[in-house]
Amino acid sequence: MRTKINKKLAALLSISLVGATLLAGCSSTPTASQTNNAGESAKQSSSDKGSGIVGVVDGKPVPSLVGKKIGIATIGTYMDFDKQAYQGMIDRVRELGGTMIAVDGERNDQKHIADIENLITQKPDAIVKTLGDVNVYAPVLKKVHDANIPLFTLDHGSEYSISNAQSDNYLIGEALAREIFEDIGGEGKIAIFNGFYGVRPCGIRYDMLKYVAKDYPKVQFIEPELQEVIPGTIEDARKKTQDLLAQYPNKGDIKAIWVSWDTPSIGIAQAVDAAGRAGDIKVYGVNGDLVALELLADPNSSLYGDVAQVPYKIGQAAVDSIARHLAGQAVPKSVYVEPLFVTKDNAVESKKTLFPTK
Repeated sequence: MRTKINKKLAALLSISLVGATLLAGCSSTPTASQTNNAGESAKQSSSDKGSGIVGVVDGKPVPSLVGKKIGIATIGTYMDFDKQAYQGMIDRVRELGGTMIAVDGERNDQKHIADIENLITQKPDAIVKTLGDVNVYAPVLKKVHDANIPLFTLDHGSEYSISNAQSDNYLIGEALAREIFEDIGGEGKIAIFNGFYGVRPCGIRYDMLKYVAKDYPKVQFIEPELQEVIPGTIEDARKKTQDLLAQYPNKGDIKAIWVSWDTPSIGIAQAVDAAGRAGDIKVYGVNGDLVALELLADPNSSLYGDVAQVPYKIGQAAVDSIARHLAGQAVPKSVYVEPLFVTKDNAVESKKTLFPTK
């Protein structure tokens, strides 16, 4: 895979992106009992004061959150993206002097909805919600809006969200699709895992794959499309890939396998490698999970390319927007954090950047 894609992606992203910083870490999740019980005087005295912290995206001052209580509702901590985005929000609220009620939906829609409804009753100064199907969560997010609680989101476009922190998934989808098609010489069959189209980032990446394919008329997509699941994602993807390879047993039958996030790509690559077809089929994903980066660093693995997001920073950026809004400042509807295109050539270096403690 050519490293020129990184330069291209960076150039495109510079239109809408500014600033950068990266941090990673893990700590215990705070509970409602750990939230601040300070009186109204504390809230009034600190909301407009500077924190001495600058924004992770734009480098501009971020107001203090002292005296503010933030509800953090993550859909789960199932994969590295979930964990790092969640921790980024928790750490940023603490860094800005605020307190929080942090809840983990455990990748269960009903539990996540119940968590958000419970947050509403506790009347935090703002709520931030991560990921999920936009149609499934629209009703409960309307409840947040109707309760006059400022709503912010992470990788979840919603009409009720004041600001959504994310990577630019249009650029991710276009760059990844273009690279795949070029890597396979502009022709051949590609298999697709498309189980979560309703999750907006996944849907955008899929749409961009199909859009870019219009420039490559000799590329064919295998039907029916495959679907990943949660939980049991890796094993399920491995089994479905094994079945796919049995249907297309010859070299050249399949040139590449595309998936919109990393966890299934791990199982896919494992199946391709075990079948001895790593030199025949290239696997591509998005997110930059630790295991995916390790497979990319292995020259014998079929995992060939990955657009790594920086979820810790995305979580920080979401909280920066909350702090600014609560201080009366205008915030953009969308805040973009620049991703990193990872190839066989830069996988080791990228792992050190994205996971400095590993």
